[in-house]
Amino acid sequence: MADDKDKVKEEAPKKADEKAEAKPKIKLTAEQKKRSKRRSIVEGNLHVHASYNNTIITITEPNGDVIAWASAGGSGFKGARKATPYAAQIAAENAVQKAKIYGLERVHAYVKGVGSGRDQAMRGVTANDIELLSITDITGMPHNGCRKKKRRRV
Repeated sequence: MADDKDKVKEEAPKKADEKAEAKPKIKLTAEQKKRSKRRSIVEGNLHVHASYNNTIITITEPNGDVIAWASAGGSGFKGARKATPYAAQIAAENAVQKAKIYGLERVHAYVKGVGSGRDQAMRGVTANDIELLSITDITGMPHNGCRKKKRRRV
């Protein structure tokens, strides 16, 4: 009986080794990785989120996958200068430069927020030879707001 148990223990590790050998791992070279990442995207979406404190520019594929992004804070502006129109323009130019690697030529712009960098970000995009197909404002609007507090009874 002891011999039977030893045989069972010996057979189990062999099966695990066979499974590992059956599925060889494919390793990609550096050139293959670069080639797989390099996509050709001619048309995309540009999302501008302009808040009171910062402006964030995101460029996506038509299905929503992010290609490139930049922000006023990431472009070297600190403090109150992040909220300026000039900072938004520089952030938009940085995002477009990153996206041009993928062959971006035309974008649909979606602007959200009430910050001062909304319009200037669009000018930063057109300055880099990117054609704006449409501009849509998707800023959230309250329909009726929160419920008022109940009247105070004395």
